[in-house]
Amino acid sequence: MKPKELSTIIEVRHTADLTALAGKTQHSFQLFVCLHNGTADPMIVFSKMNRNFVIQKPEDTKMLINIFKSKIHRVKVTQAELNYVGSITIDEDLLEAAGIRENERVQIVNNNNGERIETYAIKGKRGSGIICLNGAAARKAQPGDIVIIISYAWMTPEEAATHKPTVVFPDENNRVVK
Repeated sequence: MKPKELSTIIEVRHTADLTALAGKTQHSFQLFVCLHNGTADPMIVFSKMNRNFVIQKPEDTKMLINIFKSKIHRVKVTQAELNYVGSITIDEDLLEAAGIRENERVQIVNNNNGERIETYAIKGKRGSGIICLNGAAARKAQPGDIVIIISYAWMTPEEAATHKPTVVFPDENNRVVK
């Protein structure tokens, strides 16, 4: 869809500043979702040099909602490595069973202290039972804590209506129970 100039914006709902590099020239513009011209139709619009352009309208895309995709329920933290560059290391068997991909964003809920954090998953040695919080996340749990590792996925409401999340219940040694 070619951007169409929009002369009146009534209400801005969300903004984000974006910077794009084109060769050696830097272009800066603002992207926002707004209501326009007195209608309730939200649009994604960018503004450049005080001119507003529509780049996406609702009929161009479907609404997506963030749905619980899978979880590893009540797994034991085996390590906490503060001097590592972020993430959580998870036994590859557990990742595979839960359908969590390496580098996928996950939420970690600590049952011992109530902490909730978000980070990304990295593969640990298959069959090792490793659950290691790395970097700043290491401050939120200690070895022996019981955590739940949750992943989410963006879906249309139609996809979400038939989605069945995957739940993995590991044993006391963080092994997948067959």
